[in-house]
Amino acid sequence: MLQVGEAVPEFVLNDQQGKATTLADLIGDTGLIVYFYPADFTPVCTKEACAFRDQWPDLTALGVRVVGISPQDEASHARFAAEHQLPFPLLADPAKVAIKAFGVQGPLGFGVRRATFLVGKDGRVRARAVADFFLGDHKALIEQVLSDRGVGG
Repeated sequence: MLQVGEAVPEFVLNDQQGKATTLADLIGDTGLIVYFYPADFTPVCTKEACAFRDQWPDLTALGVRVVGISPQDEASHARFAAEHQLPFPLLADPAKVAIKAFGVQGPLGFGVRRATFLVGKDGRVRARAVADFFLGDHKALIEQVLSDRGVGG
């Protein structure tokens, strides 16, 4: 799994609208929040996505962007984003390209670990949270970004 200070690997994945998206496309003026989640429409994943949605105005005011990544396809992400009014891109990673590059695949390569990375504008990991079932550490990272007024780097 990527450690604090390491460079984030480049990737190309389609968003929920089928648009090819790279890491370089996503890093904002003060960084990026990349969160990995196991599946669309599951209870904890829905709460997590909605927590990012609810902080979206404050994060974008700081120039910070958010992107979610999971193995579901673009159509599933489109339905999930529409149903929960998610204003940020959800990237489809059915081949687990980014999931493996970030080191967040589940045990024995099955599934995806719930992980959130704060990426500075220099493309390096500033902080991370990994908790498969609880959102507290992930929410704390959002609060850190807001109190620090950005991701840094």
